[in-house]
Amino acid sequence: MQEVSQEAVRPAPFDTERLDALLGEEDIDVLVATSKHNVQYLLGGYRFFFFDYMDAIGVSRYLPVLVYHRGHPDHTAYIGYRLEVYEKQLGRFWPSVVDTSTGSSTAAVGRAVEHIRGLGPVGKVGVEMSFLPWDAAKVLQDGLGNREIVNAHFPLERLRARKSKAELAHLREASERVVASMLATFQDCAPGMSKHEIVARLRREEVGRGLTFEYCLLTAGTSLNRAPSDQRLERGDIVSLDSGGNYLGYIGDLCRMGILGEPDAELVDLLGSIDEIQQAARRPIRAGAMGGEIYAHTHELLQASPHRAHLEFVAHGMGLVSHEAPRLTSSGPVPYGAHDEARPLESDMVISIETTMAHPKRGFIKIEDTVAVTDDGCEAFGDQGRGWNRI
Repeated sequence: MQEVSQEAVRPAPFDTERLDALLGEEDIDVLVATSKHNVQYLLGGYRFFFFDYMDAIGVSRYLPVLVYHRGHPDHTAYIGYRLEVYEKQLGRFWPSVVDTSTGSSTAAVGRAVEHIRGLGPVGKVGVEMSFLPWDAAKVLQDGLGNREIVNAHFPLERLRARKSKAELAHLREASERVVASMLATFQDCAPGMSKHEIVARLRREEVGRGLTFEYCLLTAGTSLNRAPSDQRLERGDIVSLDSGGNYLGYIGDLCRMGILGEPDAELVDLLGSIDEIQQAARRPIRAGAMGGEIYAHTHELLQASPHRAHLEFVAHGMGLVSHEAPRLTSSGPVPYGAHDEARPLESDMVISIETTMAHPKRGFIKIEDTVAVTDDGCEAFGDQGRGWNRI
């Protein structure tokens, strides 16, 4: 392993006591983080620019590895790709041990094994099972002998659940820039424009605002198909833009509606009923409220709606990952247990709230918002353009 100069150890950019406690609850002695998002978090916001868009190189892939020894943050090691030596020269890394000599995923994990062996007797080793390639996992398993390897996804997710001020600022920027890009795209739409062209326009708007464009789900007219296609806009069509734009690793994921013309009374009523559900979901949100109250406050409106057969509501955590903590339901589109349903929300958690109507005659209508939990309520990010935006 390559060590940095013998200077005073820099403090970790996260709450090490909280991580130690979370790992202790799982009886994990050593954490091996290998996902881009968790390595970014544990390194205090660093993400290697060379592999920002890709992972594959040659016959292997880029795999950043951070090794954390519970109770001993001064034992932390970061193993990166050989080109990260330049980042090391710029002082990007806080861990006391930094190795920037690897060129493959197996080599990186091999260095991690060497570091773990040097820590002395350790028990369970926690890994990110969904983000550890099979060949690298074999190197880890073979190299650690009889040590038990378990999944550390949950403690890492809980560590990220409460956002720092900097993270909240990033999520606010991501949300506001996505919405601004949508509103600009609506202004540029016209009859005859294809869905492919709309997505290309939105991509340019988001990139021009400093975002990494991730995706756009969109519908036009009465179609419920949300994929980009050659379908062309016609006068009177409604358009939904549901897009994810990434700002410094943090996701802005919102949905807004547009129309080529003026909405009739029925469309005004349909979008108004969706907004009513969205506002009802916000009302219970505050630090100390049970996570399940969000769903409880929308249940009556959903059940009473004449369109209930076509309505869907979901609320989920947001941050470096879409659908992260808090986990508010076990019946949403992404499968996981409702860990936070009967637990109090905490200040600085961030929640996405989305209500969708797949109307069989009028088309796809949706609002998706992002809010941060505060001590006495919630703060919305990118809260503009929530009505019918004229195209």
